[in-house]
Amino acid sequence: MPMTVSKRTRLKQSALMLTGLMMVLYLAWSWHIRTGMTQLTQNSQKQLSELVSLLDSVLLRFETIPQVLSTNPLLAEALLEQRNADKINHLNQYLEEIQHITEASDIYLVDALGIAISASNWQQPYSFVGKDFSFRPYYTEAIAGGQGSYFAVGTSSDKRGFYFSFPVQDKGSVIGVIVVKLDVNDIETQASGIALAGQYDFIITDPDDIVFAASRPEWRLTSLSPLTQGKQYALNASKRYAARQVKPLDITPEYNGVSKEPATYKIGNGVSAEDYLDTAIFMSKAGWRVHILSPMKALYQSLSQVLLLAGTCYCVLLLFTLLQYEKRRSLIRMQKSRDELEKRVEERTAELLAANTKLKETQDELIQAAKLTVVGSLSASINHELNQPLAAIRSYTQNTQTFLLRNMPEKARENLAIIIELTDRMAEIVGQFKSFTRKSQGKDGAVSLSECLTQALTIVQPEIDKQHVHLNVTADTDSLAVWCDATRLQQVLVNIISNALTAMSQCEKKRLSIQLIAGDPLTIRIQDTGPGVRDSLMEKIFEPYYTTSERLGLGLGLSISRRMIESMQGEIRVSNAPEGGAVFDIVLPAFRPENSQYES
Repeated sequence: MPMTVSKRTRLKQSALMLTGLMMVLYLAWSWHIRTGMTQLTQNSQKQLSELVSLLDSVLLRFETIPQVLSTNPLLAEALLEQRNADKINHLNQYLEEIQHITEASDIYLVDALGIAISASNWQQPYSFVGKDFSFRPYYTEAIAGGQGSYFAVGTSSDKRGFYFSFPVQDKGSVIGVIVVKLDVNDIETQASGIALAGQYDFIITDPDDIVFAASRPEWRLTSLSPLTQGKQYALNASKRYAARQVKPLDITPEYNGVSKEPATYKIGNGVSAEDYLDTAIFMSKAGWRVHILSPMKALYQSLSQVLLLAGTCYCVLLLFTLLQYEKRRSLIRMQKSRDELEKRVEERTAELLAANTKLKETQDELIQAAKLTVVGSLSASINHELNQPLAAIRSYTQNTQTFLLRNMPEKARENLAIIIELTDRMAEIVGQFKSFTRKSQGKDGAVSLSECLTQALTIVQPEIDKQHVHLNVTADTDSLAVWCDATRLQQVLVNIISNALTAMSQCEKKRLSIQLIAGDPLTIRIQDTGPGVRDSLMEKIFEPYYTTSERLGLGLGLSISRRMIESMQGEIRVSNAPEGGAVFDIVLPAFRPENSQYES
């Protein structure tokens, strides 16, 4: 099955992250090894300088002793009178005393033939007296008139030693050699203490790269460079190491004594093998090469911690980067979703605005239909109200014609005045109905309750008169006002008063009481003497298309009235009067001119 694009992308990302991890680990490894080697080199150079200073000071201390002793006449006398036992015995005691004072290993006098005639160890089992040292380089150098020095393992004592020699002269001729032997073990012990404190190892090699002193016993008398057959033959011939067997040191890679730069070697084999940084310097006066071997074990052990830290930092940084990347992607997705949501909200808002506009238009149509329903229910009364003036106008017009024929202008003018008055009354009735049926402009303003009630009563007055309803209107004050749409408040009043008149149509006692009660909020109370409203129908009568009227209608009057009053921040309450009849309370916030919240 071929891989999908997402799988290939994740595989590439994983490979990239793994490559990054490997690069970070390599850089951390390289940096740690480089800085560690630099630090080890600096420490090794310092330690090497300290060790060489120690060796120089020890050698310098013993270097001048043979020259000083060569000036003592006892040495020349003993060489000239070797058969004088007293002088030889006296010299042995003297050399023994000097050996104790200087802490040298051995001091001995050799004649011109290379035979020791006196020694500080004359009483020891390994006494040098009578031994032939003519094969030693330090003897040949001194007998030739110079100062000699040499490292070797003693053929008699089997101890490692460094030898200083000086010629003994008589009347300008060399007649013998005085030799001072320094025990290398003493030097090695002092140097090992310093190395132990500095946590490093050291080796000291001769010109043939043979280790004759070391901080570790197993390294002594081993060869750094390959031990060839020719090299082995030369060592045996020089008797430098007496009967000691020199073995090759297990060192990898092969030792390169030519390089002066620090190098790394593995010494040993198996689990005991260790890596060392080798820093060396050549001591020209002694002919030695001093090596400081700094263990790299600590450097390698700390490498795992450095790699772990580097890997952890990389993973943390990678995790942070991935989190930021995901956060950015999430923000982009959120922004995209937000944009889409805003677009959908805008579209939905436009749809809602269109629906709201259509709903408002429908509501206005329903309100207008409710108005026309009220007008229809009052049409008989309106017809009666208009027919009476029309009949009177006809009668007065006919009378006016008769008065004019009889030349009675005064009577005719009186009739015309009455006709004008009746016409004004009809115009007022028609004007109120025209105003009532006109659609509201939806503009709010300060509305006087008294004037609004008067205009509403003008609409229903014909029905009141027709049913012979006793009307009683009272007001706490004529200055009561509310902030609303006057046309809609008038419609509410007409609706509720019309319902009251309908409810009382079958009652014998017909009384309509309207009160304007001051307060904040103020109350318009409309009370009739009809049958009232059953408790179970208190809320139901405000539902759309519900009506208890026997007349044809839409059943929208009270429902629309409640909605219009609620839009004015008011409410309509219904209850039954104790003496009978329904009570409708229209509660509205009172308007005060100083209250700026109503200003447009």
